[in-house]
Amino acid sequence: MIKLTTTALLGMAFLAIISCKNEAKKTDTQETVTTITDVTGNYVSSEYEKRNEGYDWVSVAVRPAADNNIKIAVRSRADKKKPTCTFDALAEKTNDSTYKAVINGKTVVFSFKNKQISIATANKEDNSLLNFYCSGGGSLAGSYHKIEGNIDETQIDKTIFRKNVTLQGIGFNISTQKNGMETELTVTPYGLEIDNSAVTQTIDGNVVDAEIEDLNSDGSPEVLIYTQSDGSGSYGNVIGFSVNNKKSMSQIYFPPITENKKLSEGYMGHDEFTIIETTLAQRFPIYTKEDTNANPTGGTRQINYKLVDGEASRKFVVKNSTNFNTNN
Repeated sequence: MIKLTTTALLGMAFLAIISCKNEAKKTDTQETVTTITDVTGNYVSSEYEKRNEGYDWVSVAVRPAADNNIKIAVRSRADKKKPTCTFDALAEKTNDSTYKAVINGKTVVFSFKNKQISIATANKEDNSLLNFYCSGGGSLAGSYHKIEGNIDETQIDKTIFRKNVTLQGIGFNISTQKNGMETELTVTPYGLEIDNSAVTQTIDGNVVDAEIEDLNSDGSPEVLIYTQSDGSGSYGNVIGFSVNNKKSMSQIYFPPITENKKLSEGYMGHDEFTIIETTLAQRFPIYTKEDTNANPTGGTRQINYKLVDGEASRKFVVKNSTNFNTNN
């Protein structure tokens, strides 16, 4: 009998999680209406045509993603008052006219027909989820029609990324926004007993995702925010915050890969991060001296980190690492 090590199991789990995140779902749903082959583009609410008269409006930007999936970004007017609706999601393809995203355990359906996108929850009892991302009693639910060209940049909300995550009665609103040439990340906790102050900092590149988990099993969650630098290298980083006995939060130290000479050998970015149970996993391609940035041939390295208490704050330390030969 072959025994699998913990590291091997973590590697298999990483592959399974990434595969589940990226693999499009397929169904046998038969379409009875004319569908749009290319659903990407900009969609707006009916009020958009009256924007110069002061009407509030909402836009839905649909962009291509890997494995035939799409990125959904809902933004609204922001030049006269605070944005009414802000939402981001990666939606998986069901068929040519239907995409789905699971948000906080609930399924949101994006349907395309006749140059329109309709947003709704799969189950009617989950409709309140779509109100959460809008203020003033608004909702993401409804239909938006496609326009040619770009959205009115003078009015639209400049938020780049936004996500809300919750666990153990504590949540975090995570958003980024351009401020001149810099990107600012703001993390706003809620549900803490003492301090729910927002934290804002300048980051290198952009946020690509965020996850929440109780990594040290102390009854209070940690939130991890994954960033990716601009340029061909796409160097990854983790910005984490740990909750202290449900009262306040403090930042977690994540060690740069360059601090470890052995583990950084052959490293040239293109990181992926995910949480596997209570372990943070980092995976990236390994480059040889002859490799170009677009063609690594040295396999893949996965580093698993555990969260520990440090002298000043909690920090990630290397638990183990494994190299995989992806050519086999």
